[in-house]
Amino acid sequence: MKNYVFGYARVSTETQVLDRQIDMLNEYGVSHIYCEKMTGTKRHRPELEKMLDRLTAGDTVVIESLSRLGRSTKDLIELMELFNEKQVNLVSLKENIDTTTAAGKLLFTLISAISQFERDCIVDRTREGLAAARARGRVGGRPPVNKDLINKAIRLYESGEYTVAEIEDLTGIKKTTLYRHLNKT
Repeated sequence: MKNYVFGYARVSTETQVLDRQIDMLNEYGVSHIYCEKMTGTKRHRPELEKMLDRLTAGDTVVIESLSRLGRSTKDLIELMELFNEKQVNLVSLKENIDTTTAAGKLLFTLISAISQFERDCIVDRTREGLAAARARGRVGGRPPVNKDLINKAIRLYESGEYTVAEIEDLTGIKKTTLYRHLNKT
């Protein structure tokens, strides 16, 4: 299977030009360039998503700089983790990062380790917050669902006369809750 080298170029506004980035990517030798003219703060970037869908193991993504790829450090780390999962290499020309090299892999591993550390810290803080709330008599989670309403929803469902949407409207019981209780019976 042939491995491809894709380029991704982005500028923040319609008035900005991509020429400099495109020239750098072509000089590197990419086979296809995905170009976008939109702010990096947008979560939905169609050209980036097209490229991500097309990537397979062994492919390489080349960017002019990390700022062109990620909206934030968190977004950039998530993309780098996705590349790692897909076994896709990343080359950032400005920062001189190349995950096909030992030094690039080391940098990638360090960034991934920092990301994992942050996720672990968030989990720890969440656990500590829940424990502190419980110590004050507060309990988390969803309130229990009224058993009479669940039984009514099950009867309506089993009658076959109502759609699940109608049952939700009549009882206030969400379809996932209904299905969960149907599976128990």
